[in-house]
Parts: sequence; structure tokens; C-alpha cells
Amino acid sequence: MVLVLVTLFAVGCSRNPTPNATKSPTPSPTNLAWTDCGGGFQCATVQVPLDYAHPSAGSIGIAINRKPATDTARRIGSVLTNPGGPGDSGIQFLRGSVGTFTNLNTRFDLIGFDPRGIGQSAPVRCLDGPQEDAFNALDSVLDDPQEKQAAIDADKNFAAGCKQRSANVLGFVDTASAARDMDMIRAALGDAKLTYLGFSYGTYLGQHYAHLFPTHIRAVALDSVVDPALEPNDFLYAQLVAFEQNLQAFLTDCRARRSASTPCTYAQSGDPGTKLMALMQRLDTSPMAVGNRSLTRALAVIGVLTPLYDQSAWPYLDQALTLADRNNGSLLLRFSDLYLRRNADGTYDNVTDANAAVNCIDKPVPTDIAVYDALAAKFASASPLFGPAFQYSNLVCAYWPVPPTGRVGPLTAEGAPPILLIGGTGDPATPYAWAQSVNKTITGSVLLTRQGNGHISYTSSSCAKQAIDAYLIDLKLPAAGTVCR
Repeated sequence: MVLVLVTLFAVGCSRNPTPNATKSPTPSPTNLAWTDCGGGFQCATVQVPLDYAHPSAGSIGIAINRKPATDTARRIGSVLTNPGGPGDSGIQFLRGSVGTFTNLNTRFDLIGFDPRGIGQSAPVRCLDGPQEDAFNALDSVLDDPQEKQAAIDADKNFAAGCKQRSANVLGFVDTASAARDMDMIRAALGDAKLTYLGFSYGTYLGQHYAHLFPTHIRAVALDSVVDPALEPNDFLYAQLVAFEQNLQAFLTDCRARRSASTPCTYAQSGDPGTKLMALMQRLDTSPMAVGNRSLTRALAVIGVLTPLYDQSAWPYLDQALTLADRNNGSLLLRFSDLYLRRNADGTYDNVTDANAAVNCIDKPVPTDIAVYDALAAKFASASPLFGPAFQYSNLVCAYWPVPPTGRVGPLTAEGAPPILLIGGTGDPATPYAWAQSVNKTITGSVLLTRQGNGHISYTSSSCAKQAIDAYLIDLKLPAAGTVCR
């Protein structure tokens, strides 16, 4: 199995469409049929063309939800949100995170949506639960011919499963089409201009919108910025370097707290870095039983990676590794399940399926496996843990049944109002250099810097959150060069 990186881990490169290359139908306000869907939310569906090049050839429904503004007298409009991925459900995200946006919700209807191919919006499906279990558990470090062939076969079977189950939508889940859907949603909501807050992959989606519809923007804030100008394997390399930096920060902190009042337990019986690599070697030959399941090396790598997204989760990583030291892999497996969106009943959300489907159509990848073989030394040198596991991650797209429609390149936004970019200096999934690069590409954009580890500034920095809210609500941008410490 090749490690498919999902959720807020924004793998993939980009396309750079010409704004008028594919003319979109002109959206117009519609009377959305809102229904109560619990918890103070209302739900509706926006009909959009499946193929914007042939808008009369059929449509799909884009599922949306909203939490109405609490101060109706001062309501500004709607703020559209996207949590990342590609593959994460914006509907589930907003429902689970609504308390995070209390300030915005005072003045805005909060809007979540499942992009095309994801969640409730014509979802791509490739594997069933047991098949996905096997796919995810297969060793991603291809260090012998048998493992390499098994991974190739698994990728081919995954791609074939996508074609068999989702052929009708597979060619139309590209990010540019999803950005066009956003404009249909904007119009359906009755907003003359778009207010948008995107995270991680959601920043790539936001850049596409700004490129296609620069004059339709009221305010766009992009937190944890994806750089669309990177080739797929260069994109992946930058991520594994950043994750390794966060891993080393965790290990350094753990060593320093070996005898502290709140100790890092994993450091009590040896060097944590040495022990971690030894654990992975053991799991390579002897997966750890967890009930009726097994913690394999591939799943353990994901289990370590997941809590590196947020520094506040480091104590849980300590706990997970300490348990694994005692031959209990339950918490590492739980982290892996969380990342891969495996439910308690053994079913999966379609995150892995959609992640591959969107990335593979958005980007051309090398089709010669020798190109991936040649990455070995560079990747392993950058990260002994993550490098070998990530090396072949993009290979699944080499067998994709639908040709890519995108290309690598920067996305400009000429004619757009100032766009706010937010980057964290120690972000593991979207390295800070990406925000700097996009800041140079998008004329008039302002870069807000958050110092620190972890992914997503809005949820980890009150300073960044206040600045983003001030911009979205009052159109007040932070001064260029502002740093949240």
C-alpha cells in the first residue's frame, strides 16, 4: 500500500486555468430549500453542472449547511468555509467546530459545504471497508521486491475500484470545478460578493476561486497556505521535511522533560528517537495485535504523524508511544483511524477515495516507477521515519483511469481585493515557505506570520484568530510583516 495523505495534510499539486477557458453558467440567486438538520443548523442542496464545459449535460447536488448569524440586525452575509483535505467534509467540519467561529457567527451565517466528490456531494467511492483496511495496512516502505509489487498491485486495484464505482464523476472532481461550484453557492445564498475562510487544501481551493472570479470577492482569508507552483514530488518532499522538524521538536521536548514535574514518559527508559525507530522496525516484521486488528508499520507511521498537526496533542503522542512500548498499540491505531476516517463499525468516510481522486486529476505525476525509486536517498536523508513511507505516495496517480486536467503553476488573482494569507513558521503540512511564495504571486496580498509548530493558525493562536476575524468582519487587514508569537 502507498500512504495516501489525507485530511488537512494537503498533498497534491495544481492546475492553473485561464479564467475564461471554460465559461461557467451565470449563477443567479435561487430559493434554496432549507431544512432543519439539528443543532441549530439548516441544510440544503445547490444544483451545479457536472461538467462546466457542457453545463446542459447533467447536474450534481452540492450539499451545504448553515448556522444563521446570531445578530440578525447587524448581519453582513455569509462566510463560506472549507477545512482542507482534499476529502474532508465541510458539513461535518462546521458542525463539529461551530464553537470555534462564535465571533464570526455573530455577523455571518456560517456556511459549510462538501465539495464535489466528497461527503454528501456525489461522493467518489473506490473500496469497501475490509478492502480499505487492507489497503491502509499494507507496508508503505517498499524495501523488498515482494512489498514493491504488492504496493503496485494495491494502487492499480484502488484505481480500478474508483473507475468501477465512480466512473460518472471521476473526471469532474477537479479543484477548478469545485471553485466554480463555490460561485454557484455564493449566488444561491444571495451574496453579491464572496466571504471565504479556507484552511490548508481549502487555501488552494480559495486561490482557484480568486483566479477565476477575482471581482466576485469581498474578503478571502487563507490559513496554512498551499503553494500550487510545486511539482508533486517536490511538494511531498517539502511536507516530509516539515513533519520531520515537528517530530524532532517533539522528541527534543520529550528528552528535556525526562525528569520534569510533568515528565515525558516515553523518555523514561531510553532515548525516544532511538526507541521510535526500533518500534517501527519491530512492526515491520511483527505487527502488533490490537483486539482483532493489527497495528502495522504503515498504520503506526500515520499514528505518529497525526498528533504532530497540533502541539497540544504531543502529550497524547507520548502516551501512545509509551503504550506501544508495553506492546499496546491501541492509541497509535486510534490516531491512525482518526486520520483515515475509519469509523468504529469498520466503515470509512470517503476521505481516502476523494483525496486520491482530486489530487490525481489536479496534477500530472511521473508514470515511470524509476522516478519514484530515485527519490530514496533524498527522502530517507530528510526523514528516516517519514521519507521511506512517503516515497511512493504519488504513484497511485500513475495508474489513474482519468487523465489529469490540471497543471503545476502559480495562481494569480489580478483584480481581486487584498487577500489575507496566514502561515506558521513550524507548520508540518503546509510549510511556511509556501505562504511566502503565494504572497509574492498574489498581488496585494498580506501575509500574517504565526511563530510556532503545528498546522492551522486560526485554532492555535488567539492573535491570528483575532486578526482573521477583524479582516473578515471589518475588512481590516493586519499591517504587512505582522507576527503572532
